[in-house]
Amino acid sequence: MTFIHSKAAASVPRISLADGATIPQIGLGVLRIDDEGVTPVVESAIESGYRHIDGAAGYNNEAGVGRALAKEGVAGKHANADRRAAMWVTTKLKDSEQGYDSAMHAFERQLQLLQLDYVDMYMIHWPTPFDWRAAETWKAFVKLREEGRVRTLGVCNFMPSDLERLHKETGEYPTVNQIELHPTWQQRDVVACCKQHGIAVEAYSPMARGADLNAGDGVIEKIAKAHNVSPAQVILRWHIENGTIIIPKSVHADRQRENLDLFGFSLTADEHAAIDALDGPTRAGHDPATFTYA
Repeated sequence: MTFIHSKAAASVPRISLADGATIPQIGLGVLRIDDEGVTPVVESAIESGYRHIDGAAGYNNEAGVGRALAKEGVAGKHANADRRAAMWVTTKLKDSEQGYDSAMHAFERQLQLLQLDYVDMYMIHWPTPFDWRAAETWKAFVKLREEGRVRTLGVCNFMPSDLERLHKETGEYPTVNQIELHPTWQQRDVVACCKQHGIAVEAYSPMARGADLNAGDGVIEKIAKAHNVSPAQVILRWHIENGTIIIPKSVHADRQRENLDLFGFSLTADEHAAIDALDGPTRAGHDPATFTYA
């Protein structure tokens, strides 16, 4: 049962959520991997020790993720109960399918593609404040949670105003807010709002799609050399020390293993502060106030 007792998996801390669930702090993101290509990527990640897969309907690869989960004994007809319990699977609702009925129908399709009986977290992908349907969508999410088919409810890209509007209309905050977050775009106002309301912060693009590896005129590389690790490991370690959940994407098994190997060193206070000082005014991705995806 090396799956259950994997040393790499055991090294990853679990973050406690407001509803009592615990999520592995490091997961694998699968954005921009086609349906056929994602299967071996997820398989290699699980075999490397990942116990957290972050997907979405909008990535158009849920069937491929499901095939990998089935091959690894997590999903499908021959799923192993212990393996399923050890794995955290997140997926997200398409923006075009927000609303009560459409969300319920979408979830049925997604669950079938993933070959699962339940998902650990279901998320609203973007707030679309210009076409706000989050309150009705949330009612569907609550129903799915009550039925035991979703363990915990999250959102992505919600700004403080979106979080407050959701709470005003539903009486709930999400357990997790997944946002673009990296050294040059730290979104401190959003992070502070999340902490105030007991919402865990999850970072996508934790290295700004690689751009932050060269941020700060060699700051990251200097720290990496001091610890004999890679610049990527330095940035991911910074996130870990901040208590942030991270979902770095890599299609390469060696890089996947490197992105898990963050617990043999620690940043000094000065090193951590130097990375904090890299914060800047420019996001790498889209503006949640105006963007809709899928």
